[in-house]
This record gives sequence, structure tokens and C-alpha cells, in this order.
Amino acid sequence: MKLCVVPCGSMKIWHKNPDAGPTKAKDVYIGLFARTCIEYAEKFYPNNYVILSAKYGFLSPDELIPEDYNVTFNDPKTNPIGVEELRKQVEEKGLMKYDEIVVVAGSNYVNIAKRVFAGKKILTPLKGLGGMGPMISAMKKAIRDGKEL
Repeated sequence: MKLCVVPCGSMKIWHKNPDAGPTKAKDVYIGLFARTCIEYAEKFYPNNYVILSAKYGFLSPDELIPEDYNVTFNDPKTNPIGVEELRKQVEEKGLMKYDEIVVVAGSNYVNIAKRVFAGKKILTPLKGLGGMGPMISAMKKAIRDGKEL
């Protein structure tokens, strides 16, 4: 059984609609890359995906995020969630039951997933595609064609 992990993003619903209030994780991240990753996960792993948030860790698509935040794995000063805390979440949320972890994200998220899911098979369908533009194009094509990367 496969679990798909997708990234969060810096552009959030509150940037467009400041009065949005608490919002489901799948609807929070509105940047093109994060949005496309979520669409890909919903197409190919509709009941088996999580969003990896730098603040909250592994979020189910329907989990509520209360408000805007600005935390990134790229800047330690923002105090992102650590690998040990993520490992605890994986146990608590029953994510270790998956045999394979499909990381539909950039290399930073892949590296985190490899550390958190040590010993699991990690699949990286976006690896080698270059920057965000080619990754978005590949995912959009896969969604359109109905063929996983």
C-alpha cells in the first residue's frame, strides 16, 4: 500500500481571503506548485495522502488549519517541525502501515521523508525533472492523461 506525501506552500488562502477562518488543509495552500501536487495526490491517491506542513507536520486533507502562518523547512529561524516530532506523528497517525511512500514534492521534502520513513521504500516521481515549471507540467499531464508519473 502506498502513501503519497505532498508539500505545503507559502501562499495560503488567507493571502487571497483574509477572513477565510479555519480551513481544511487541502484548501489552504493556493500556490501553483502546492495546488498541483494536491490535485495529483487527489487523482492517484484519493484516500492515501497527507500534506507535510513545516509548522504542523503531517496533515490529513480534511484537518483544519486555524490561521495563517509563516514557517518553512528552508529557514531554521522559523522553527519548523523536527524529524523526531514527525516520526512521533507517523506512529500516532498510523502512517507506518504503508509499504511505500510516494513523495510528490521537491528534494527538500524528499530528504525529510527519507529521514522520517527510514527503512521504507521512498518513490520520487518528480526527481530529475528540474525546477517547479517542469514538475508542474509533468503532474498536469499525468492528471490529464490519467497516468501516474
